[in-house]
Amino acid sequence: MTATLDFALPDALSAHEPPEARGLARDGVRLLVSRGDDEPAHHRFTDLPSLLAPGDLVVVNNSATLPAAVRLDRLAVHFSTAREDGTWLVELRRRTSTASEPYAGGEPGEWLPLPGGATLRLLGRETPRLWRARLDREVEAYLRRHGTPIRYSYVAADWPIDAYQTVFATVPGSAEMPSASRPFSAELVTALVARGVRIAPITLHTGVASPEKDEPPYAERYEVPAPTARLVNLTRRDGGRVVAAGTTVVRALETAVDAGGRVTESAGWTSRVVTPDDGVRVVTGLLTGLHEPRSSHLMMLTAVAGRTALARAYEAALDEGYLWHEFGDSHLLLAG
Repeated sequence: MTATLDFALPDALSAHEPPEARGLARDGVRLLVSRGDDEPAHHRFTDLPSLLAPGDLVVVNNSATLPAAVRLDRLAVHFSTAREDGTWLVELRRRTSTASEPYAGGEPGEWLPLPGGATLRLLGRETPRLWRARLDREVEAYLRRHGTPIRYSYVAADWPIDAYQTVFATVPGSAEMPSASRPFSAELVTALVARGVRIAPITLHTGVASPEKDEPPYAERYEVPAPTARLVNLTRRDGGRVVAAGTTVVRALETAVDAGGRVTESAGWTSRVVTPDDGVRVVTGLLTGLHEPRSSHLMMLTAVAGRTALARAYEAALDEGYLWHEFGDSHLLLAG
């Protein structure tokens, strides 16, 4: 696997709460812009319409975030991914004074009593970190009553589920927020449309991340609808940019490309990991957050922007005090 960027991320550059708690609007976060060989430029997210051109297309993820964490006395269960047979992939985590940490225990066949009288049965390990498990009732309804949003230690306090939804969230299914679209507001979407920038959805339900491990993503459910596929192909034909709002969108679109290089209507499961070795075939821009050192997401960013440009951008983000993680600042990468 292609090497990715490594750097030291100071704790002070982790966003510990939503921007609204820092006195900002959702769309008031900072926006770092990388364009080919140009020096990185510094903007606010509200500048996005002026940075794109009429005829460009922004593809967004309309997956809505579930309150996917269920807390027991000493453990937390993070519900990650629904399978077709009614089982779920789950992660067991040990609760700490700040959030949670990986828990290596559990045995196949073990039953865990959950709040509300529910029972979770561990069936077997799917990965070294994730269990295949079955709850004795409908999971999403249960989570809406007993779950809370997944929170890692860099977020200091619990926030309501609305803090983890984007303006595009219409299809429940993500364990963690498709956070690249969080800074969009209704007013900004209106400004983009008025500028002549089109917006189209895909769906990709994100599973649980692992902030303690440098793991590639596993298979996730996705759908690229026919109208979105047509808009992507028309935009490319007419010379516009196809800007993915998030690494999830890149993953879905690049999965849906046929042998002729066109995006097709597509749905199912994707295990695709986008790397510089494979490159990207349809995406010419990426709007995303700032990613942790050595993460697989950085390989995808390198595929879009190139390693030199990406390293220059991250050096600028560190020097200028940009904020990382789901409540942090944004990064727009455009092909030169």
